[in-house]
Amino acid sequence: MFGKVLIANRGEIALRVIRACQELGVKTVAVYSDADAQAPHVREADEAVNIGPPPAAQSYLLGDRLIEVALRTGADAIHPGYGFLSERAWFARAVRDAGLVFIGPPAESIEAMGSKTAARQLAIAAGVPVVPGTTEALRDADEAKVIADTFGYPVLLKAAAGGGGKGMRVVRSAHELADALASAQREARNAFGDDAVYVEKYIEGPRHVEIQILADSYGKVIHLAERECSVQRRHQKMIEEAPSVAVSPELRAEMGATAVAAARAAGYVNAGTCEFLLDKSGSFYFLEMNTRIQVEHPVTELVMGLDLVQWQIRIAAGEPLPFAQKDFHPRGWAIECRITSEDPSNGFLPSTGRVEYLNVPSGPGVRWDGGIETGSEIGLYYDPMLAKLIVHAPTRALAVARMRRALLELTIDGVETSRGFHLRVMDHPAFMSGDITIQWLEQTLPELMRPVSDPTALRLAAIAAALVTHAERSAAAPLRASVGESTTDAASSSGQPSWAALARRDALRTS
Repeated sequence: MFGKVLIANRGEIALRVIRACQELGVKTVAVYSDADAQAPHVREADEAVNIGPPPAAQSYLLGDRLIEVALRTGADAIHPGYGFLSERAWFARAVRDAGLVFIGPPAESIEAMGSKTAARQLAIAAGVPVVPGTTEALRDADEAKVIADTFGYPVLLKAAAGGGGKGMRVVRSAHELADALASAQREARNAFGDDAVYVEKYIEGPRHVEIQILADSYGKVIHLAERECSVQRRHQKMIEEAPSVAVSPELRAEMGATAVAAARAAGYVNAGTCEFLLDKSGSFYFLEMNTRIQVEHPVTELVMGLDLVQWQIRIAAGEPLPFAQKDFHPRGWAIECRITSEDPSNGFLPSTGRVEYLNVPSGPGVRWDGGIETGSEIGLYYDPMLAKLIVHAPTRALAVARMRRALLELTIDGVETSRGFHLRVMDHPAFMSGDITIQWLEQTLPELMRPVSDPTALRLAAIAAALVTHAERSAAAPLRASVGESTTDAASSSGQPSWAALARRDALRTS
């Protein structure tokens, strides 16, 4: 086992890796930008090193600097988390060349699966079903038109080098194609430094289902069943669950075997995820492989009783997998909500500010993977995800009820968050029944975000808000006169919530 691991990330995933290392008896080195100097992951690590200004390009994306810090602090290995440099083959290779261990797959596997076109070629060669499409980047709009006419509209243009919906366009007719291709290429170039775009047949109304795999260095590859990731907005996942209501034990075994075959074809080692589209007939198609730990890995951990991050570290340290495929079957149901600093009522625009008060849910079957605390400053430099709220229960219905209860307990005062949006999803009949596709949220969003129409609730919320504002002003006036500081600021700076902040929380709950 390693003596010390450097964590090349920030926020909740950095804390998650620190906790896994602590349980394994491994010391940790955190890195942080100037913006993250007071972040929880900095305090929780055994050591912490500043790596630069807030922009990621000047800090968290500087691979050479991260490797230098790892060598200087005596780390044996680097865990990249997700995002940033986690799927950059050049970084994995540079870590290895520096005499360190990259806690993830080999650089060659990242390269094989990092390009969607290369991954499609590899999957086809391995007999893995893929969505009909090209295996090479498009040369121009004329070639795109010939291919689209062959497949039939609608088609989907996708960036070969990226993910997260960047460089992706649905094209429903020939006259849209040229503009959509130019737009997709431009976005792909800006996001990934590579404007390669390919085309595939657009499948109407599918689910997004992914299979978690683990592979050791001795040839053993197992799958850990599926995750349902169909609640998406603009191709970004927002709610995930395990298992999926649409996957039978027989289909699970078939999809799992396919994911294992894809991993073997890539010479894969460590944790990874194969993503599939599942259509209404039960046919499934390989999309891509994520060569890292996923944001949504906790739902698999809860239904499988396995610490995936610890196994990333164990595998990288040379340990073999001590269990067999037959040892794993989903137990109960888990749901994860991504809590982001966005304002759902205003088109999910990012929200910034200071977390004046944080109340984390607890109780049976509730897990909080967060990277914030009372006093945290939320800016615009990084991804808006603040935390993940995860629940586990014996059945899906009980898991939905538990998530609703946990969301009601959650309070983040000072910035707008996605909490209220998630509550509305939990109460929607289609979600409660599991009748969802990857288009469901986009189609349902106007209904979900419709303003509250109950006049009594609106009147109570307005009265409560007015009382809070009046009380804050009355309490702050004499204190400002004597020490020049408001009671709200004084309470916040001490790390404790002011009574006004608590009253505002209750007012928000009323609305």
